[in-house]
Amino acid sequence: MSSQAGTWRLRAATVADVADIEHLEQQIFPDDAWSLEMILGEVTHPTRSYWVATTGTPPEDRVIGYAGVMVVGDTADVQNIAVVPGVEGRGIGTALLTRLHQEAVDRGAREALLEVRVDNQRAQELYRRFGYRDLTVRPRYYPGGVDALVMRAELTPPRPPSTTDLTGHMTTVHATTDPSTTSQRTSQSTSQRTEGHDRDQ
Repeated sequence: MSSQAGTWRLRAATVADVADIEHLEQQIFPDDAWSLEMILGEVTHPTRSYWVATTGTPPEDRVIGYAGVMVVGDTADVQNIAVVPGVEGRGIGTALLTRLHQEAVDRGAREALLEVRVDNQRAQELYRRFGYRDLTVRPRYYPGGVDALVMRAELTPPRPPSTTDLTGHMTTVHATTDPSTTSQRTSQSTSQRTEGHDRDQ
């Protein structure tokens, strides 16, 4: 599907997107970026569902955001959600999380879990709009010794907020690594990776 200039849209991530996702990982999570091999494993894993927000016309479209969820049994674990710094506030994070929730429900999940930096208020506000509530705190979970707030949401019922038109307008932006953004490494798999545990579930 073509994309008009100045718009973004969502589509399922493919192996061809792995390099672009890895580039954004380096930009958004410089202290904890996933490798190409890890991203490839996530995108192709049967229990995962990854989506990208893009601008431009395929196959030359550019990835400006991505998100992934793991579903095992009736529980979904939001692995990550990230948007290019500077395009927050245009509904991209909302659309990505909506898509993850819909995918999780379709796969039989009835609850969703995630971790978020305690100092990332913007991301927490987004999650609370989707019904997430504080569950517990994981001390020194993120690089730099930052605590993680564990949050939980019921998926059915009610259904998460719907997004009928998963496209939006964007403007020219400049990259930044300001931590007070929507982008968030959410998953417990980050800790598992750091500690050398198996991430496959």
